[in-house]
Amino acid sequence: MDKKLIIQKIREHKKQPNLRYKLKERTEVFTNLLFYTLFDIETPVETNLDKLETEFDSLVHLACWDTERPCKKVWENYVAKLPTILELLNLDAEATVNCDPASLSIEEVYMAYPGFYAIAIYRLAHELYQVGFPLVPRLMTEYAHRQTGVDINPGAVIGNSFHIDHGTGVVIGETAIIKDDVKIYQGVTLGGLFVAKNLQKTKRHPTIENNVTIYANATILGGETIIGENSIIGGNAWLTDSVPANSTVFHTPEIKIKTQVNAS
Repeated sequence: MDKKLIIQKIREHKKQPNLRYKLKERTEVFTNLLFYTLFDIETPVETNLDKLETEFDSLVHLACWDTERPCKKVWENYVAKLPTILELLNLDAEATVNCDPASLSIEEVYMAYPGFYAIAIYRLAHELYQVGFPLVPRLMTEYAHRQTGVDINPGAVIGNSFHIDHGTGVVIGETAIIKDDVKIYQGVTLGGLFVAKNLQKTKRHPTIENNVTIYANATILGGETIIGENSIIGGNAWLTDSVPANSTVFHTPEIKIKTQVNAS
C-alpha cells in the first residue's frame, strides 16, 4: 500500500480530537511531585507547591475540554485540602505499622508498602474526583495500579486508618464504601454484581462497616451488600449477600492428601 494512503487511512480513523497522551504523562509527573511534596523530608514544600500549581495548570489545559467548566478554580480549594489528606494518610501508615508484624518502621511503610502507596494516590485523586475534575483522578489511580497491582477507583469512599496488606490484585469499585479501621489482604475484590451501562448512576459495589478484616482472595459483590462491623471474612469467600455485625465467614474447601507408604 502506498505510504501516503496509509497515512490518510490512519488519520481517518484517529477520531478522538481530545485524545492527547501528553495528559497521561503530565498526570504522572504531577502525581510524583505531589507524593514527594507530602512525604519526602528533603523536598521543599513551598517551592514544590509553586511547581505543582504550574503542573496543575497544564492538566487544566489538557483535560478541561469544556471551556464552561471553571477547572482553574479547583487548584486553590484542592491545595487547601492537602494538610487534611496528609493527616489521613499518616493514620493509614500508622494502621499498617500497628497491623503488620513484618513492618520494622513507619518509614518502611511510606517507602516500601504498595498498599500504602495505592491508598495515598487514591486519597489525592478522590478530592479531584469529588469536584468533577475530568479524567485526571482516574489517570492518577491507574498510575498507582500499574505500579502496585492495587486498583482503587477514585470514586470509592474510604474512611480513616485503612490498611491493605501485600496489595497485589486488590480491586475496589467506584461506589464502594469502606468505613474506619478496615483491613484487607491481597486479591480482595469489592465489585459489582452486574455489569451494565445503565447502572452507571447506581450504587453497584458493597459497603464495608467499621473494623472489618477481609482476608486474601475474598470476593464481595453488589451495591446492597453490607459487611457488618467487627466481622471477619475468610480467604476465598464469595459473598453477594449482607453479613450481620460481629460475624465470621469461612470458605471451607475440601482438601485431600494422599501419602504413599513405603515409597522408595
